[in-house]
Amino acid sequence: MIKKMERLKRELVYKGTILDVYKDTMRFDNGKQEEWDFVSHRMGAAAILPVLDDGRILMVRQYRNALERETLEIPAGCRDSVTEDTKICATRELEEETGYRSDDVSFLISLKTTIAFCDEAIDVYLAKNLYKGTKHLDDGESIETEAYTVKELCDMIYSGKIQDAKTVSAILAYSNML
Repeated sequence: MIKKMERLKRELVYKGTILDVYKDTMRFDNGKQEEWDFVSHRMGAAAILPVLDDGRILMVRQYRNALERETLEIPAGCRDSVTEDTKICATRELEEETGYRSDDVSFLISLKTTIAFCDEAIDVYLAKNLYKGTKHLDDGESIETEAYTVKELCDMIYSGKIQDAKTVSAILAYSNML
């Protein structure tokens, strides 16, 4: 049985553009106290798995500062506001990052990315019947678009080349649907 935990104090350590970092003082049922880090992702995010007519999946390659390397991911981004519908956010990110649009978008999976210390939530959608739109990256973004088969992507997941949680979850969820 899980023992009762009590948060005694939450102190804001850093206020960022989309993230707030807190130091929580926690008390265990045995009376001991410990400090825990908590990251609040104020906006939430959305992602989209774009499937071309030939079955290949459009992926975006971009540099990720936290890993100090390029990654291969599905298109994703933060909501513009806490009330923005995640489906609208996902379809916007699809066009911004890949230059494609879709009127055939359906919900795929919902994720909490790093539950040990962060409350970030991402809704992932599936886009089919893609058609050309206009790619328009945010300032500071440098993104290449590439297409892969589901098998190629699953092989990259199992070999450790793709590690991004939202991307792994979306690809494996979609693969399970096939």
